[in-house]
Amino acid sequence: MENRAYALAAGSFTLLLAAALVAAGLWFRRDDVRFAQYLVTTTSSVTGLKTEAPVRYRGVDVGRVEAIRIEPGVSGRIHIRIGVQEDTPITKSTYAQLGYQGVTGIAYVSLNDDGTSSELLKAGGREPPRIDLRPSVFDSSLDLVAAVNELSGRMNDLLNDENRRLVTRVLGGIERASRQTAELAERLQPGAEKLFVEIGALSRKLEERSVAFDRMAASLEEVGVAARSFNDETLPRFNALVEQLNRDTRALDRVLNAVGENPQSFVFGAPRGRPGPGEPGFRDGAR
Repeated sequence: MENRAYALAAGSFTLLLAAALVAAGLWFRRDDVRFAQYLVTTTSSVTGLKTEAPVRYRGVDVGRVEAIRIEPGVSGRIHIRIGVQEDTPITKSTYAQLGYQGVTGIAYVSLNDDGTSSELLKAGGREPPRIDLRPSVFDSSLDLVAAVNELSGRMNDLLNDENRRLVTRVLGGIERASRQTAELAERLQPGAEKLFVEIGALSRKLEERSVAFDRMAASLEEVGVAARSFNDETLPRFNALVEQLNRDTRALDRVLNAVGENPQSFVFGAPRGRPGPGEPGFRDGAR
């Protein structure tokens, strides 16, 4: 029995020693991890966030919250100093948001990158590089709840007793106007039907007048063609006839004048003129 007890004690001691060695190894390995400090700044509420809260880069634990304080001299601005493993790719486009674990309300810092810059933020200077804290989905939901509450309050103010009475009167007026409109439409219906009949008759008459106007236009066009034909053909001939009559009239006038001056010439003909030089019967003394 003593040998068994001794063996059990020795085995237990060996297991405890192995566990202690493993724990010490993990502890020393933890101390070998280097952390870079960054400063997350915000003017929003950081409810639920405490020191030693996890810092996660796209869901992976990379550090802890080291301190939370209000920035001196700047109203409403909060500084959250975080320690992040140095090999974490923090760039100029990295931003922070508050995440919440389940329904406990315990917050943690979630780091994400929108990919607009690949330039790394250099830590290790006198002042830690700053990372902006953007509103989270939870913050947006809180804003939505606040907006809904405000809208509800305004609706309550809008639907007070006086406004409800006013709305009731307006609805009553709309109902009366609708009823009067229906009655007016009913009274106007016979007149409207008669008007439609008269409009149809007027339309037919206008169509008949249009046909008559078309015939008149065709007749006027024919008259125009005849007028152009008269102007182009008959009128020149008439002008020529008038000119010929003028010439004949002038010739007749000359004949009548000659008969009046020498009537015997109408019977015996016109007297012969005196012969000129070189003609038979020409006499010098006749000059």
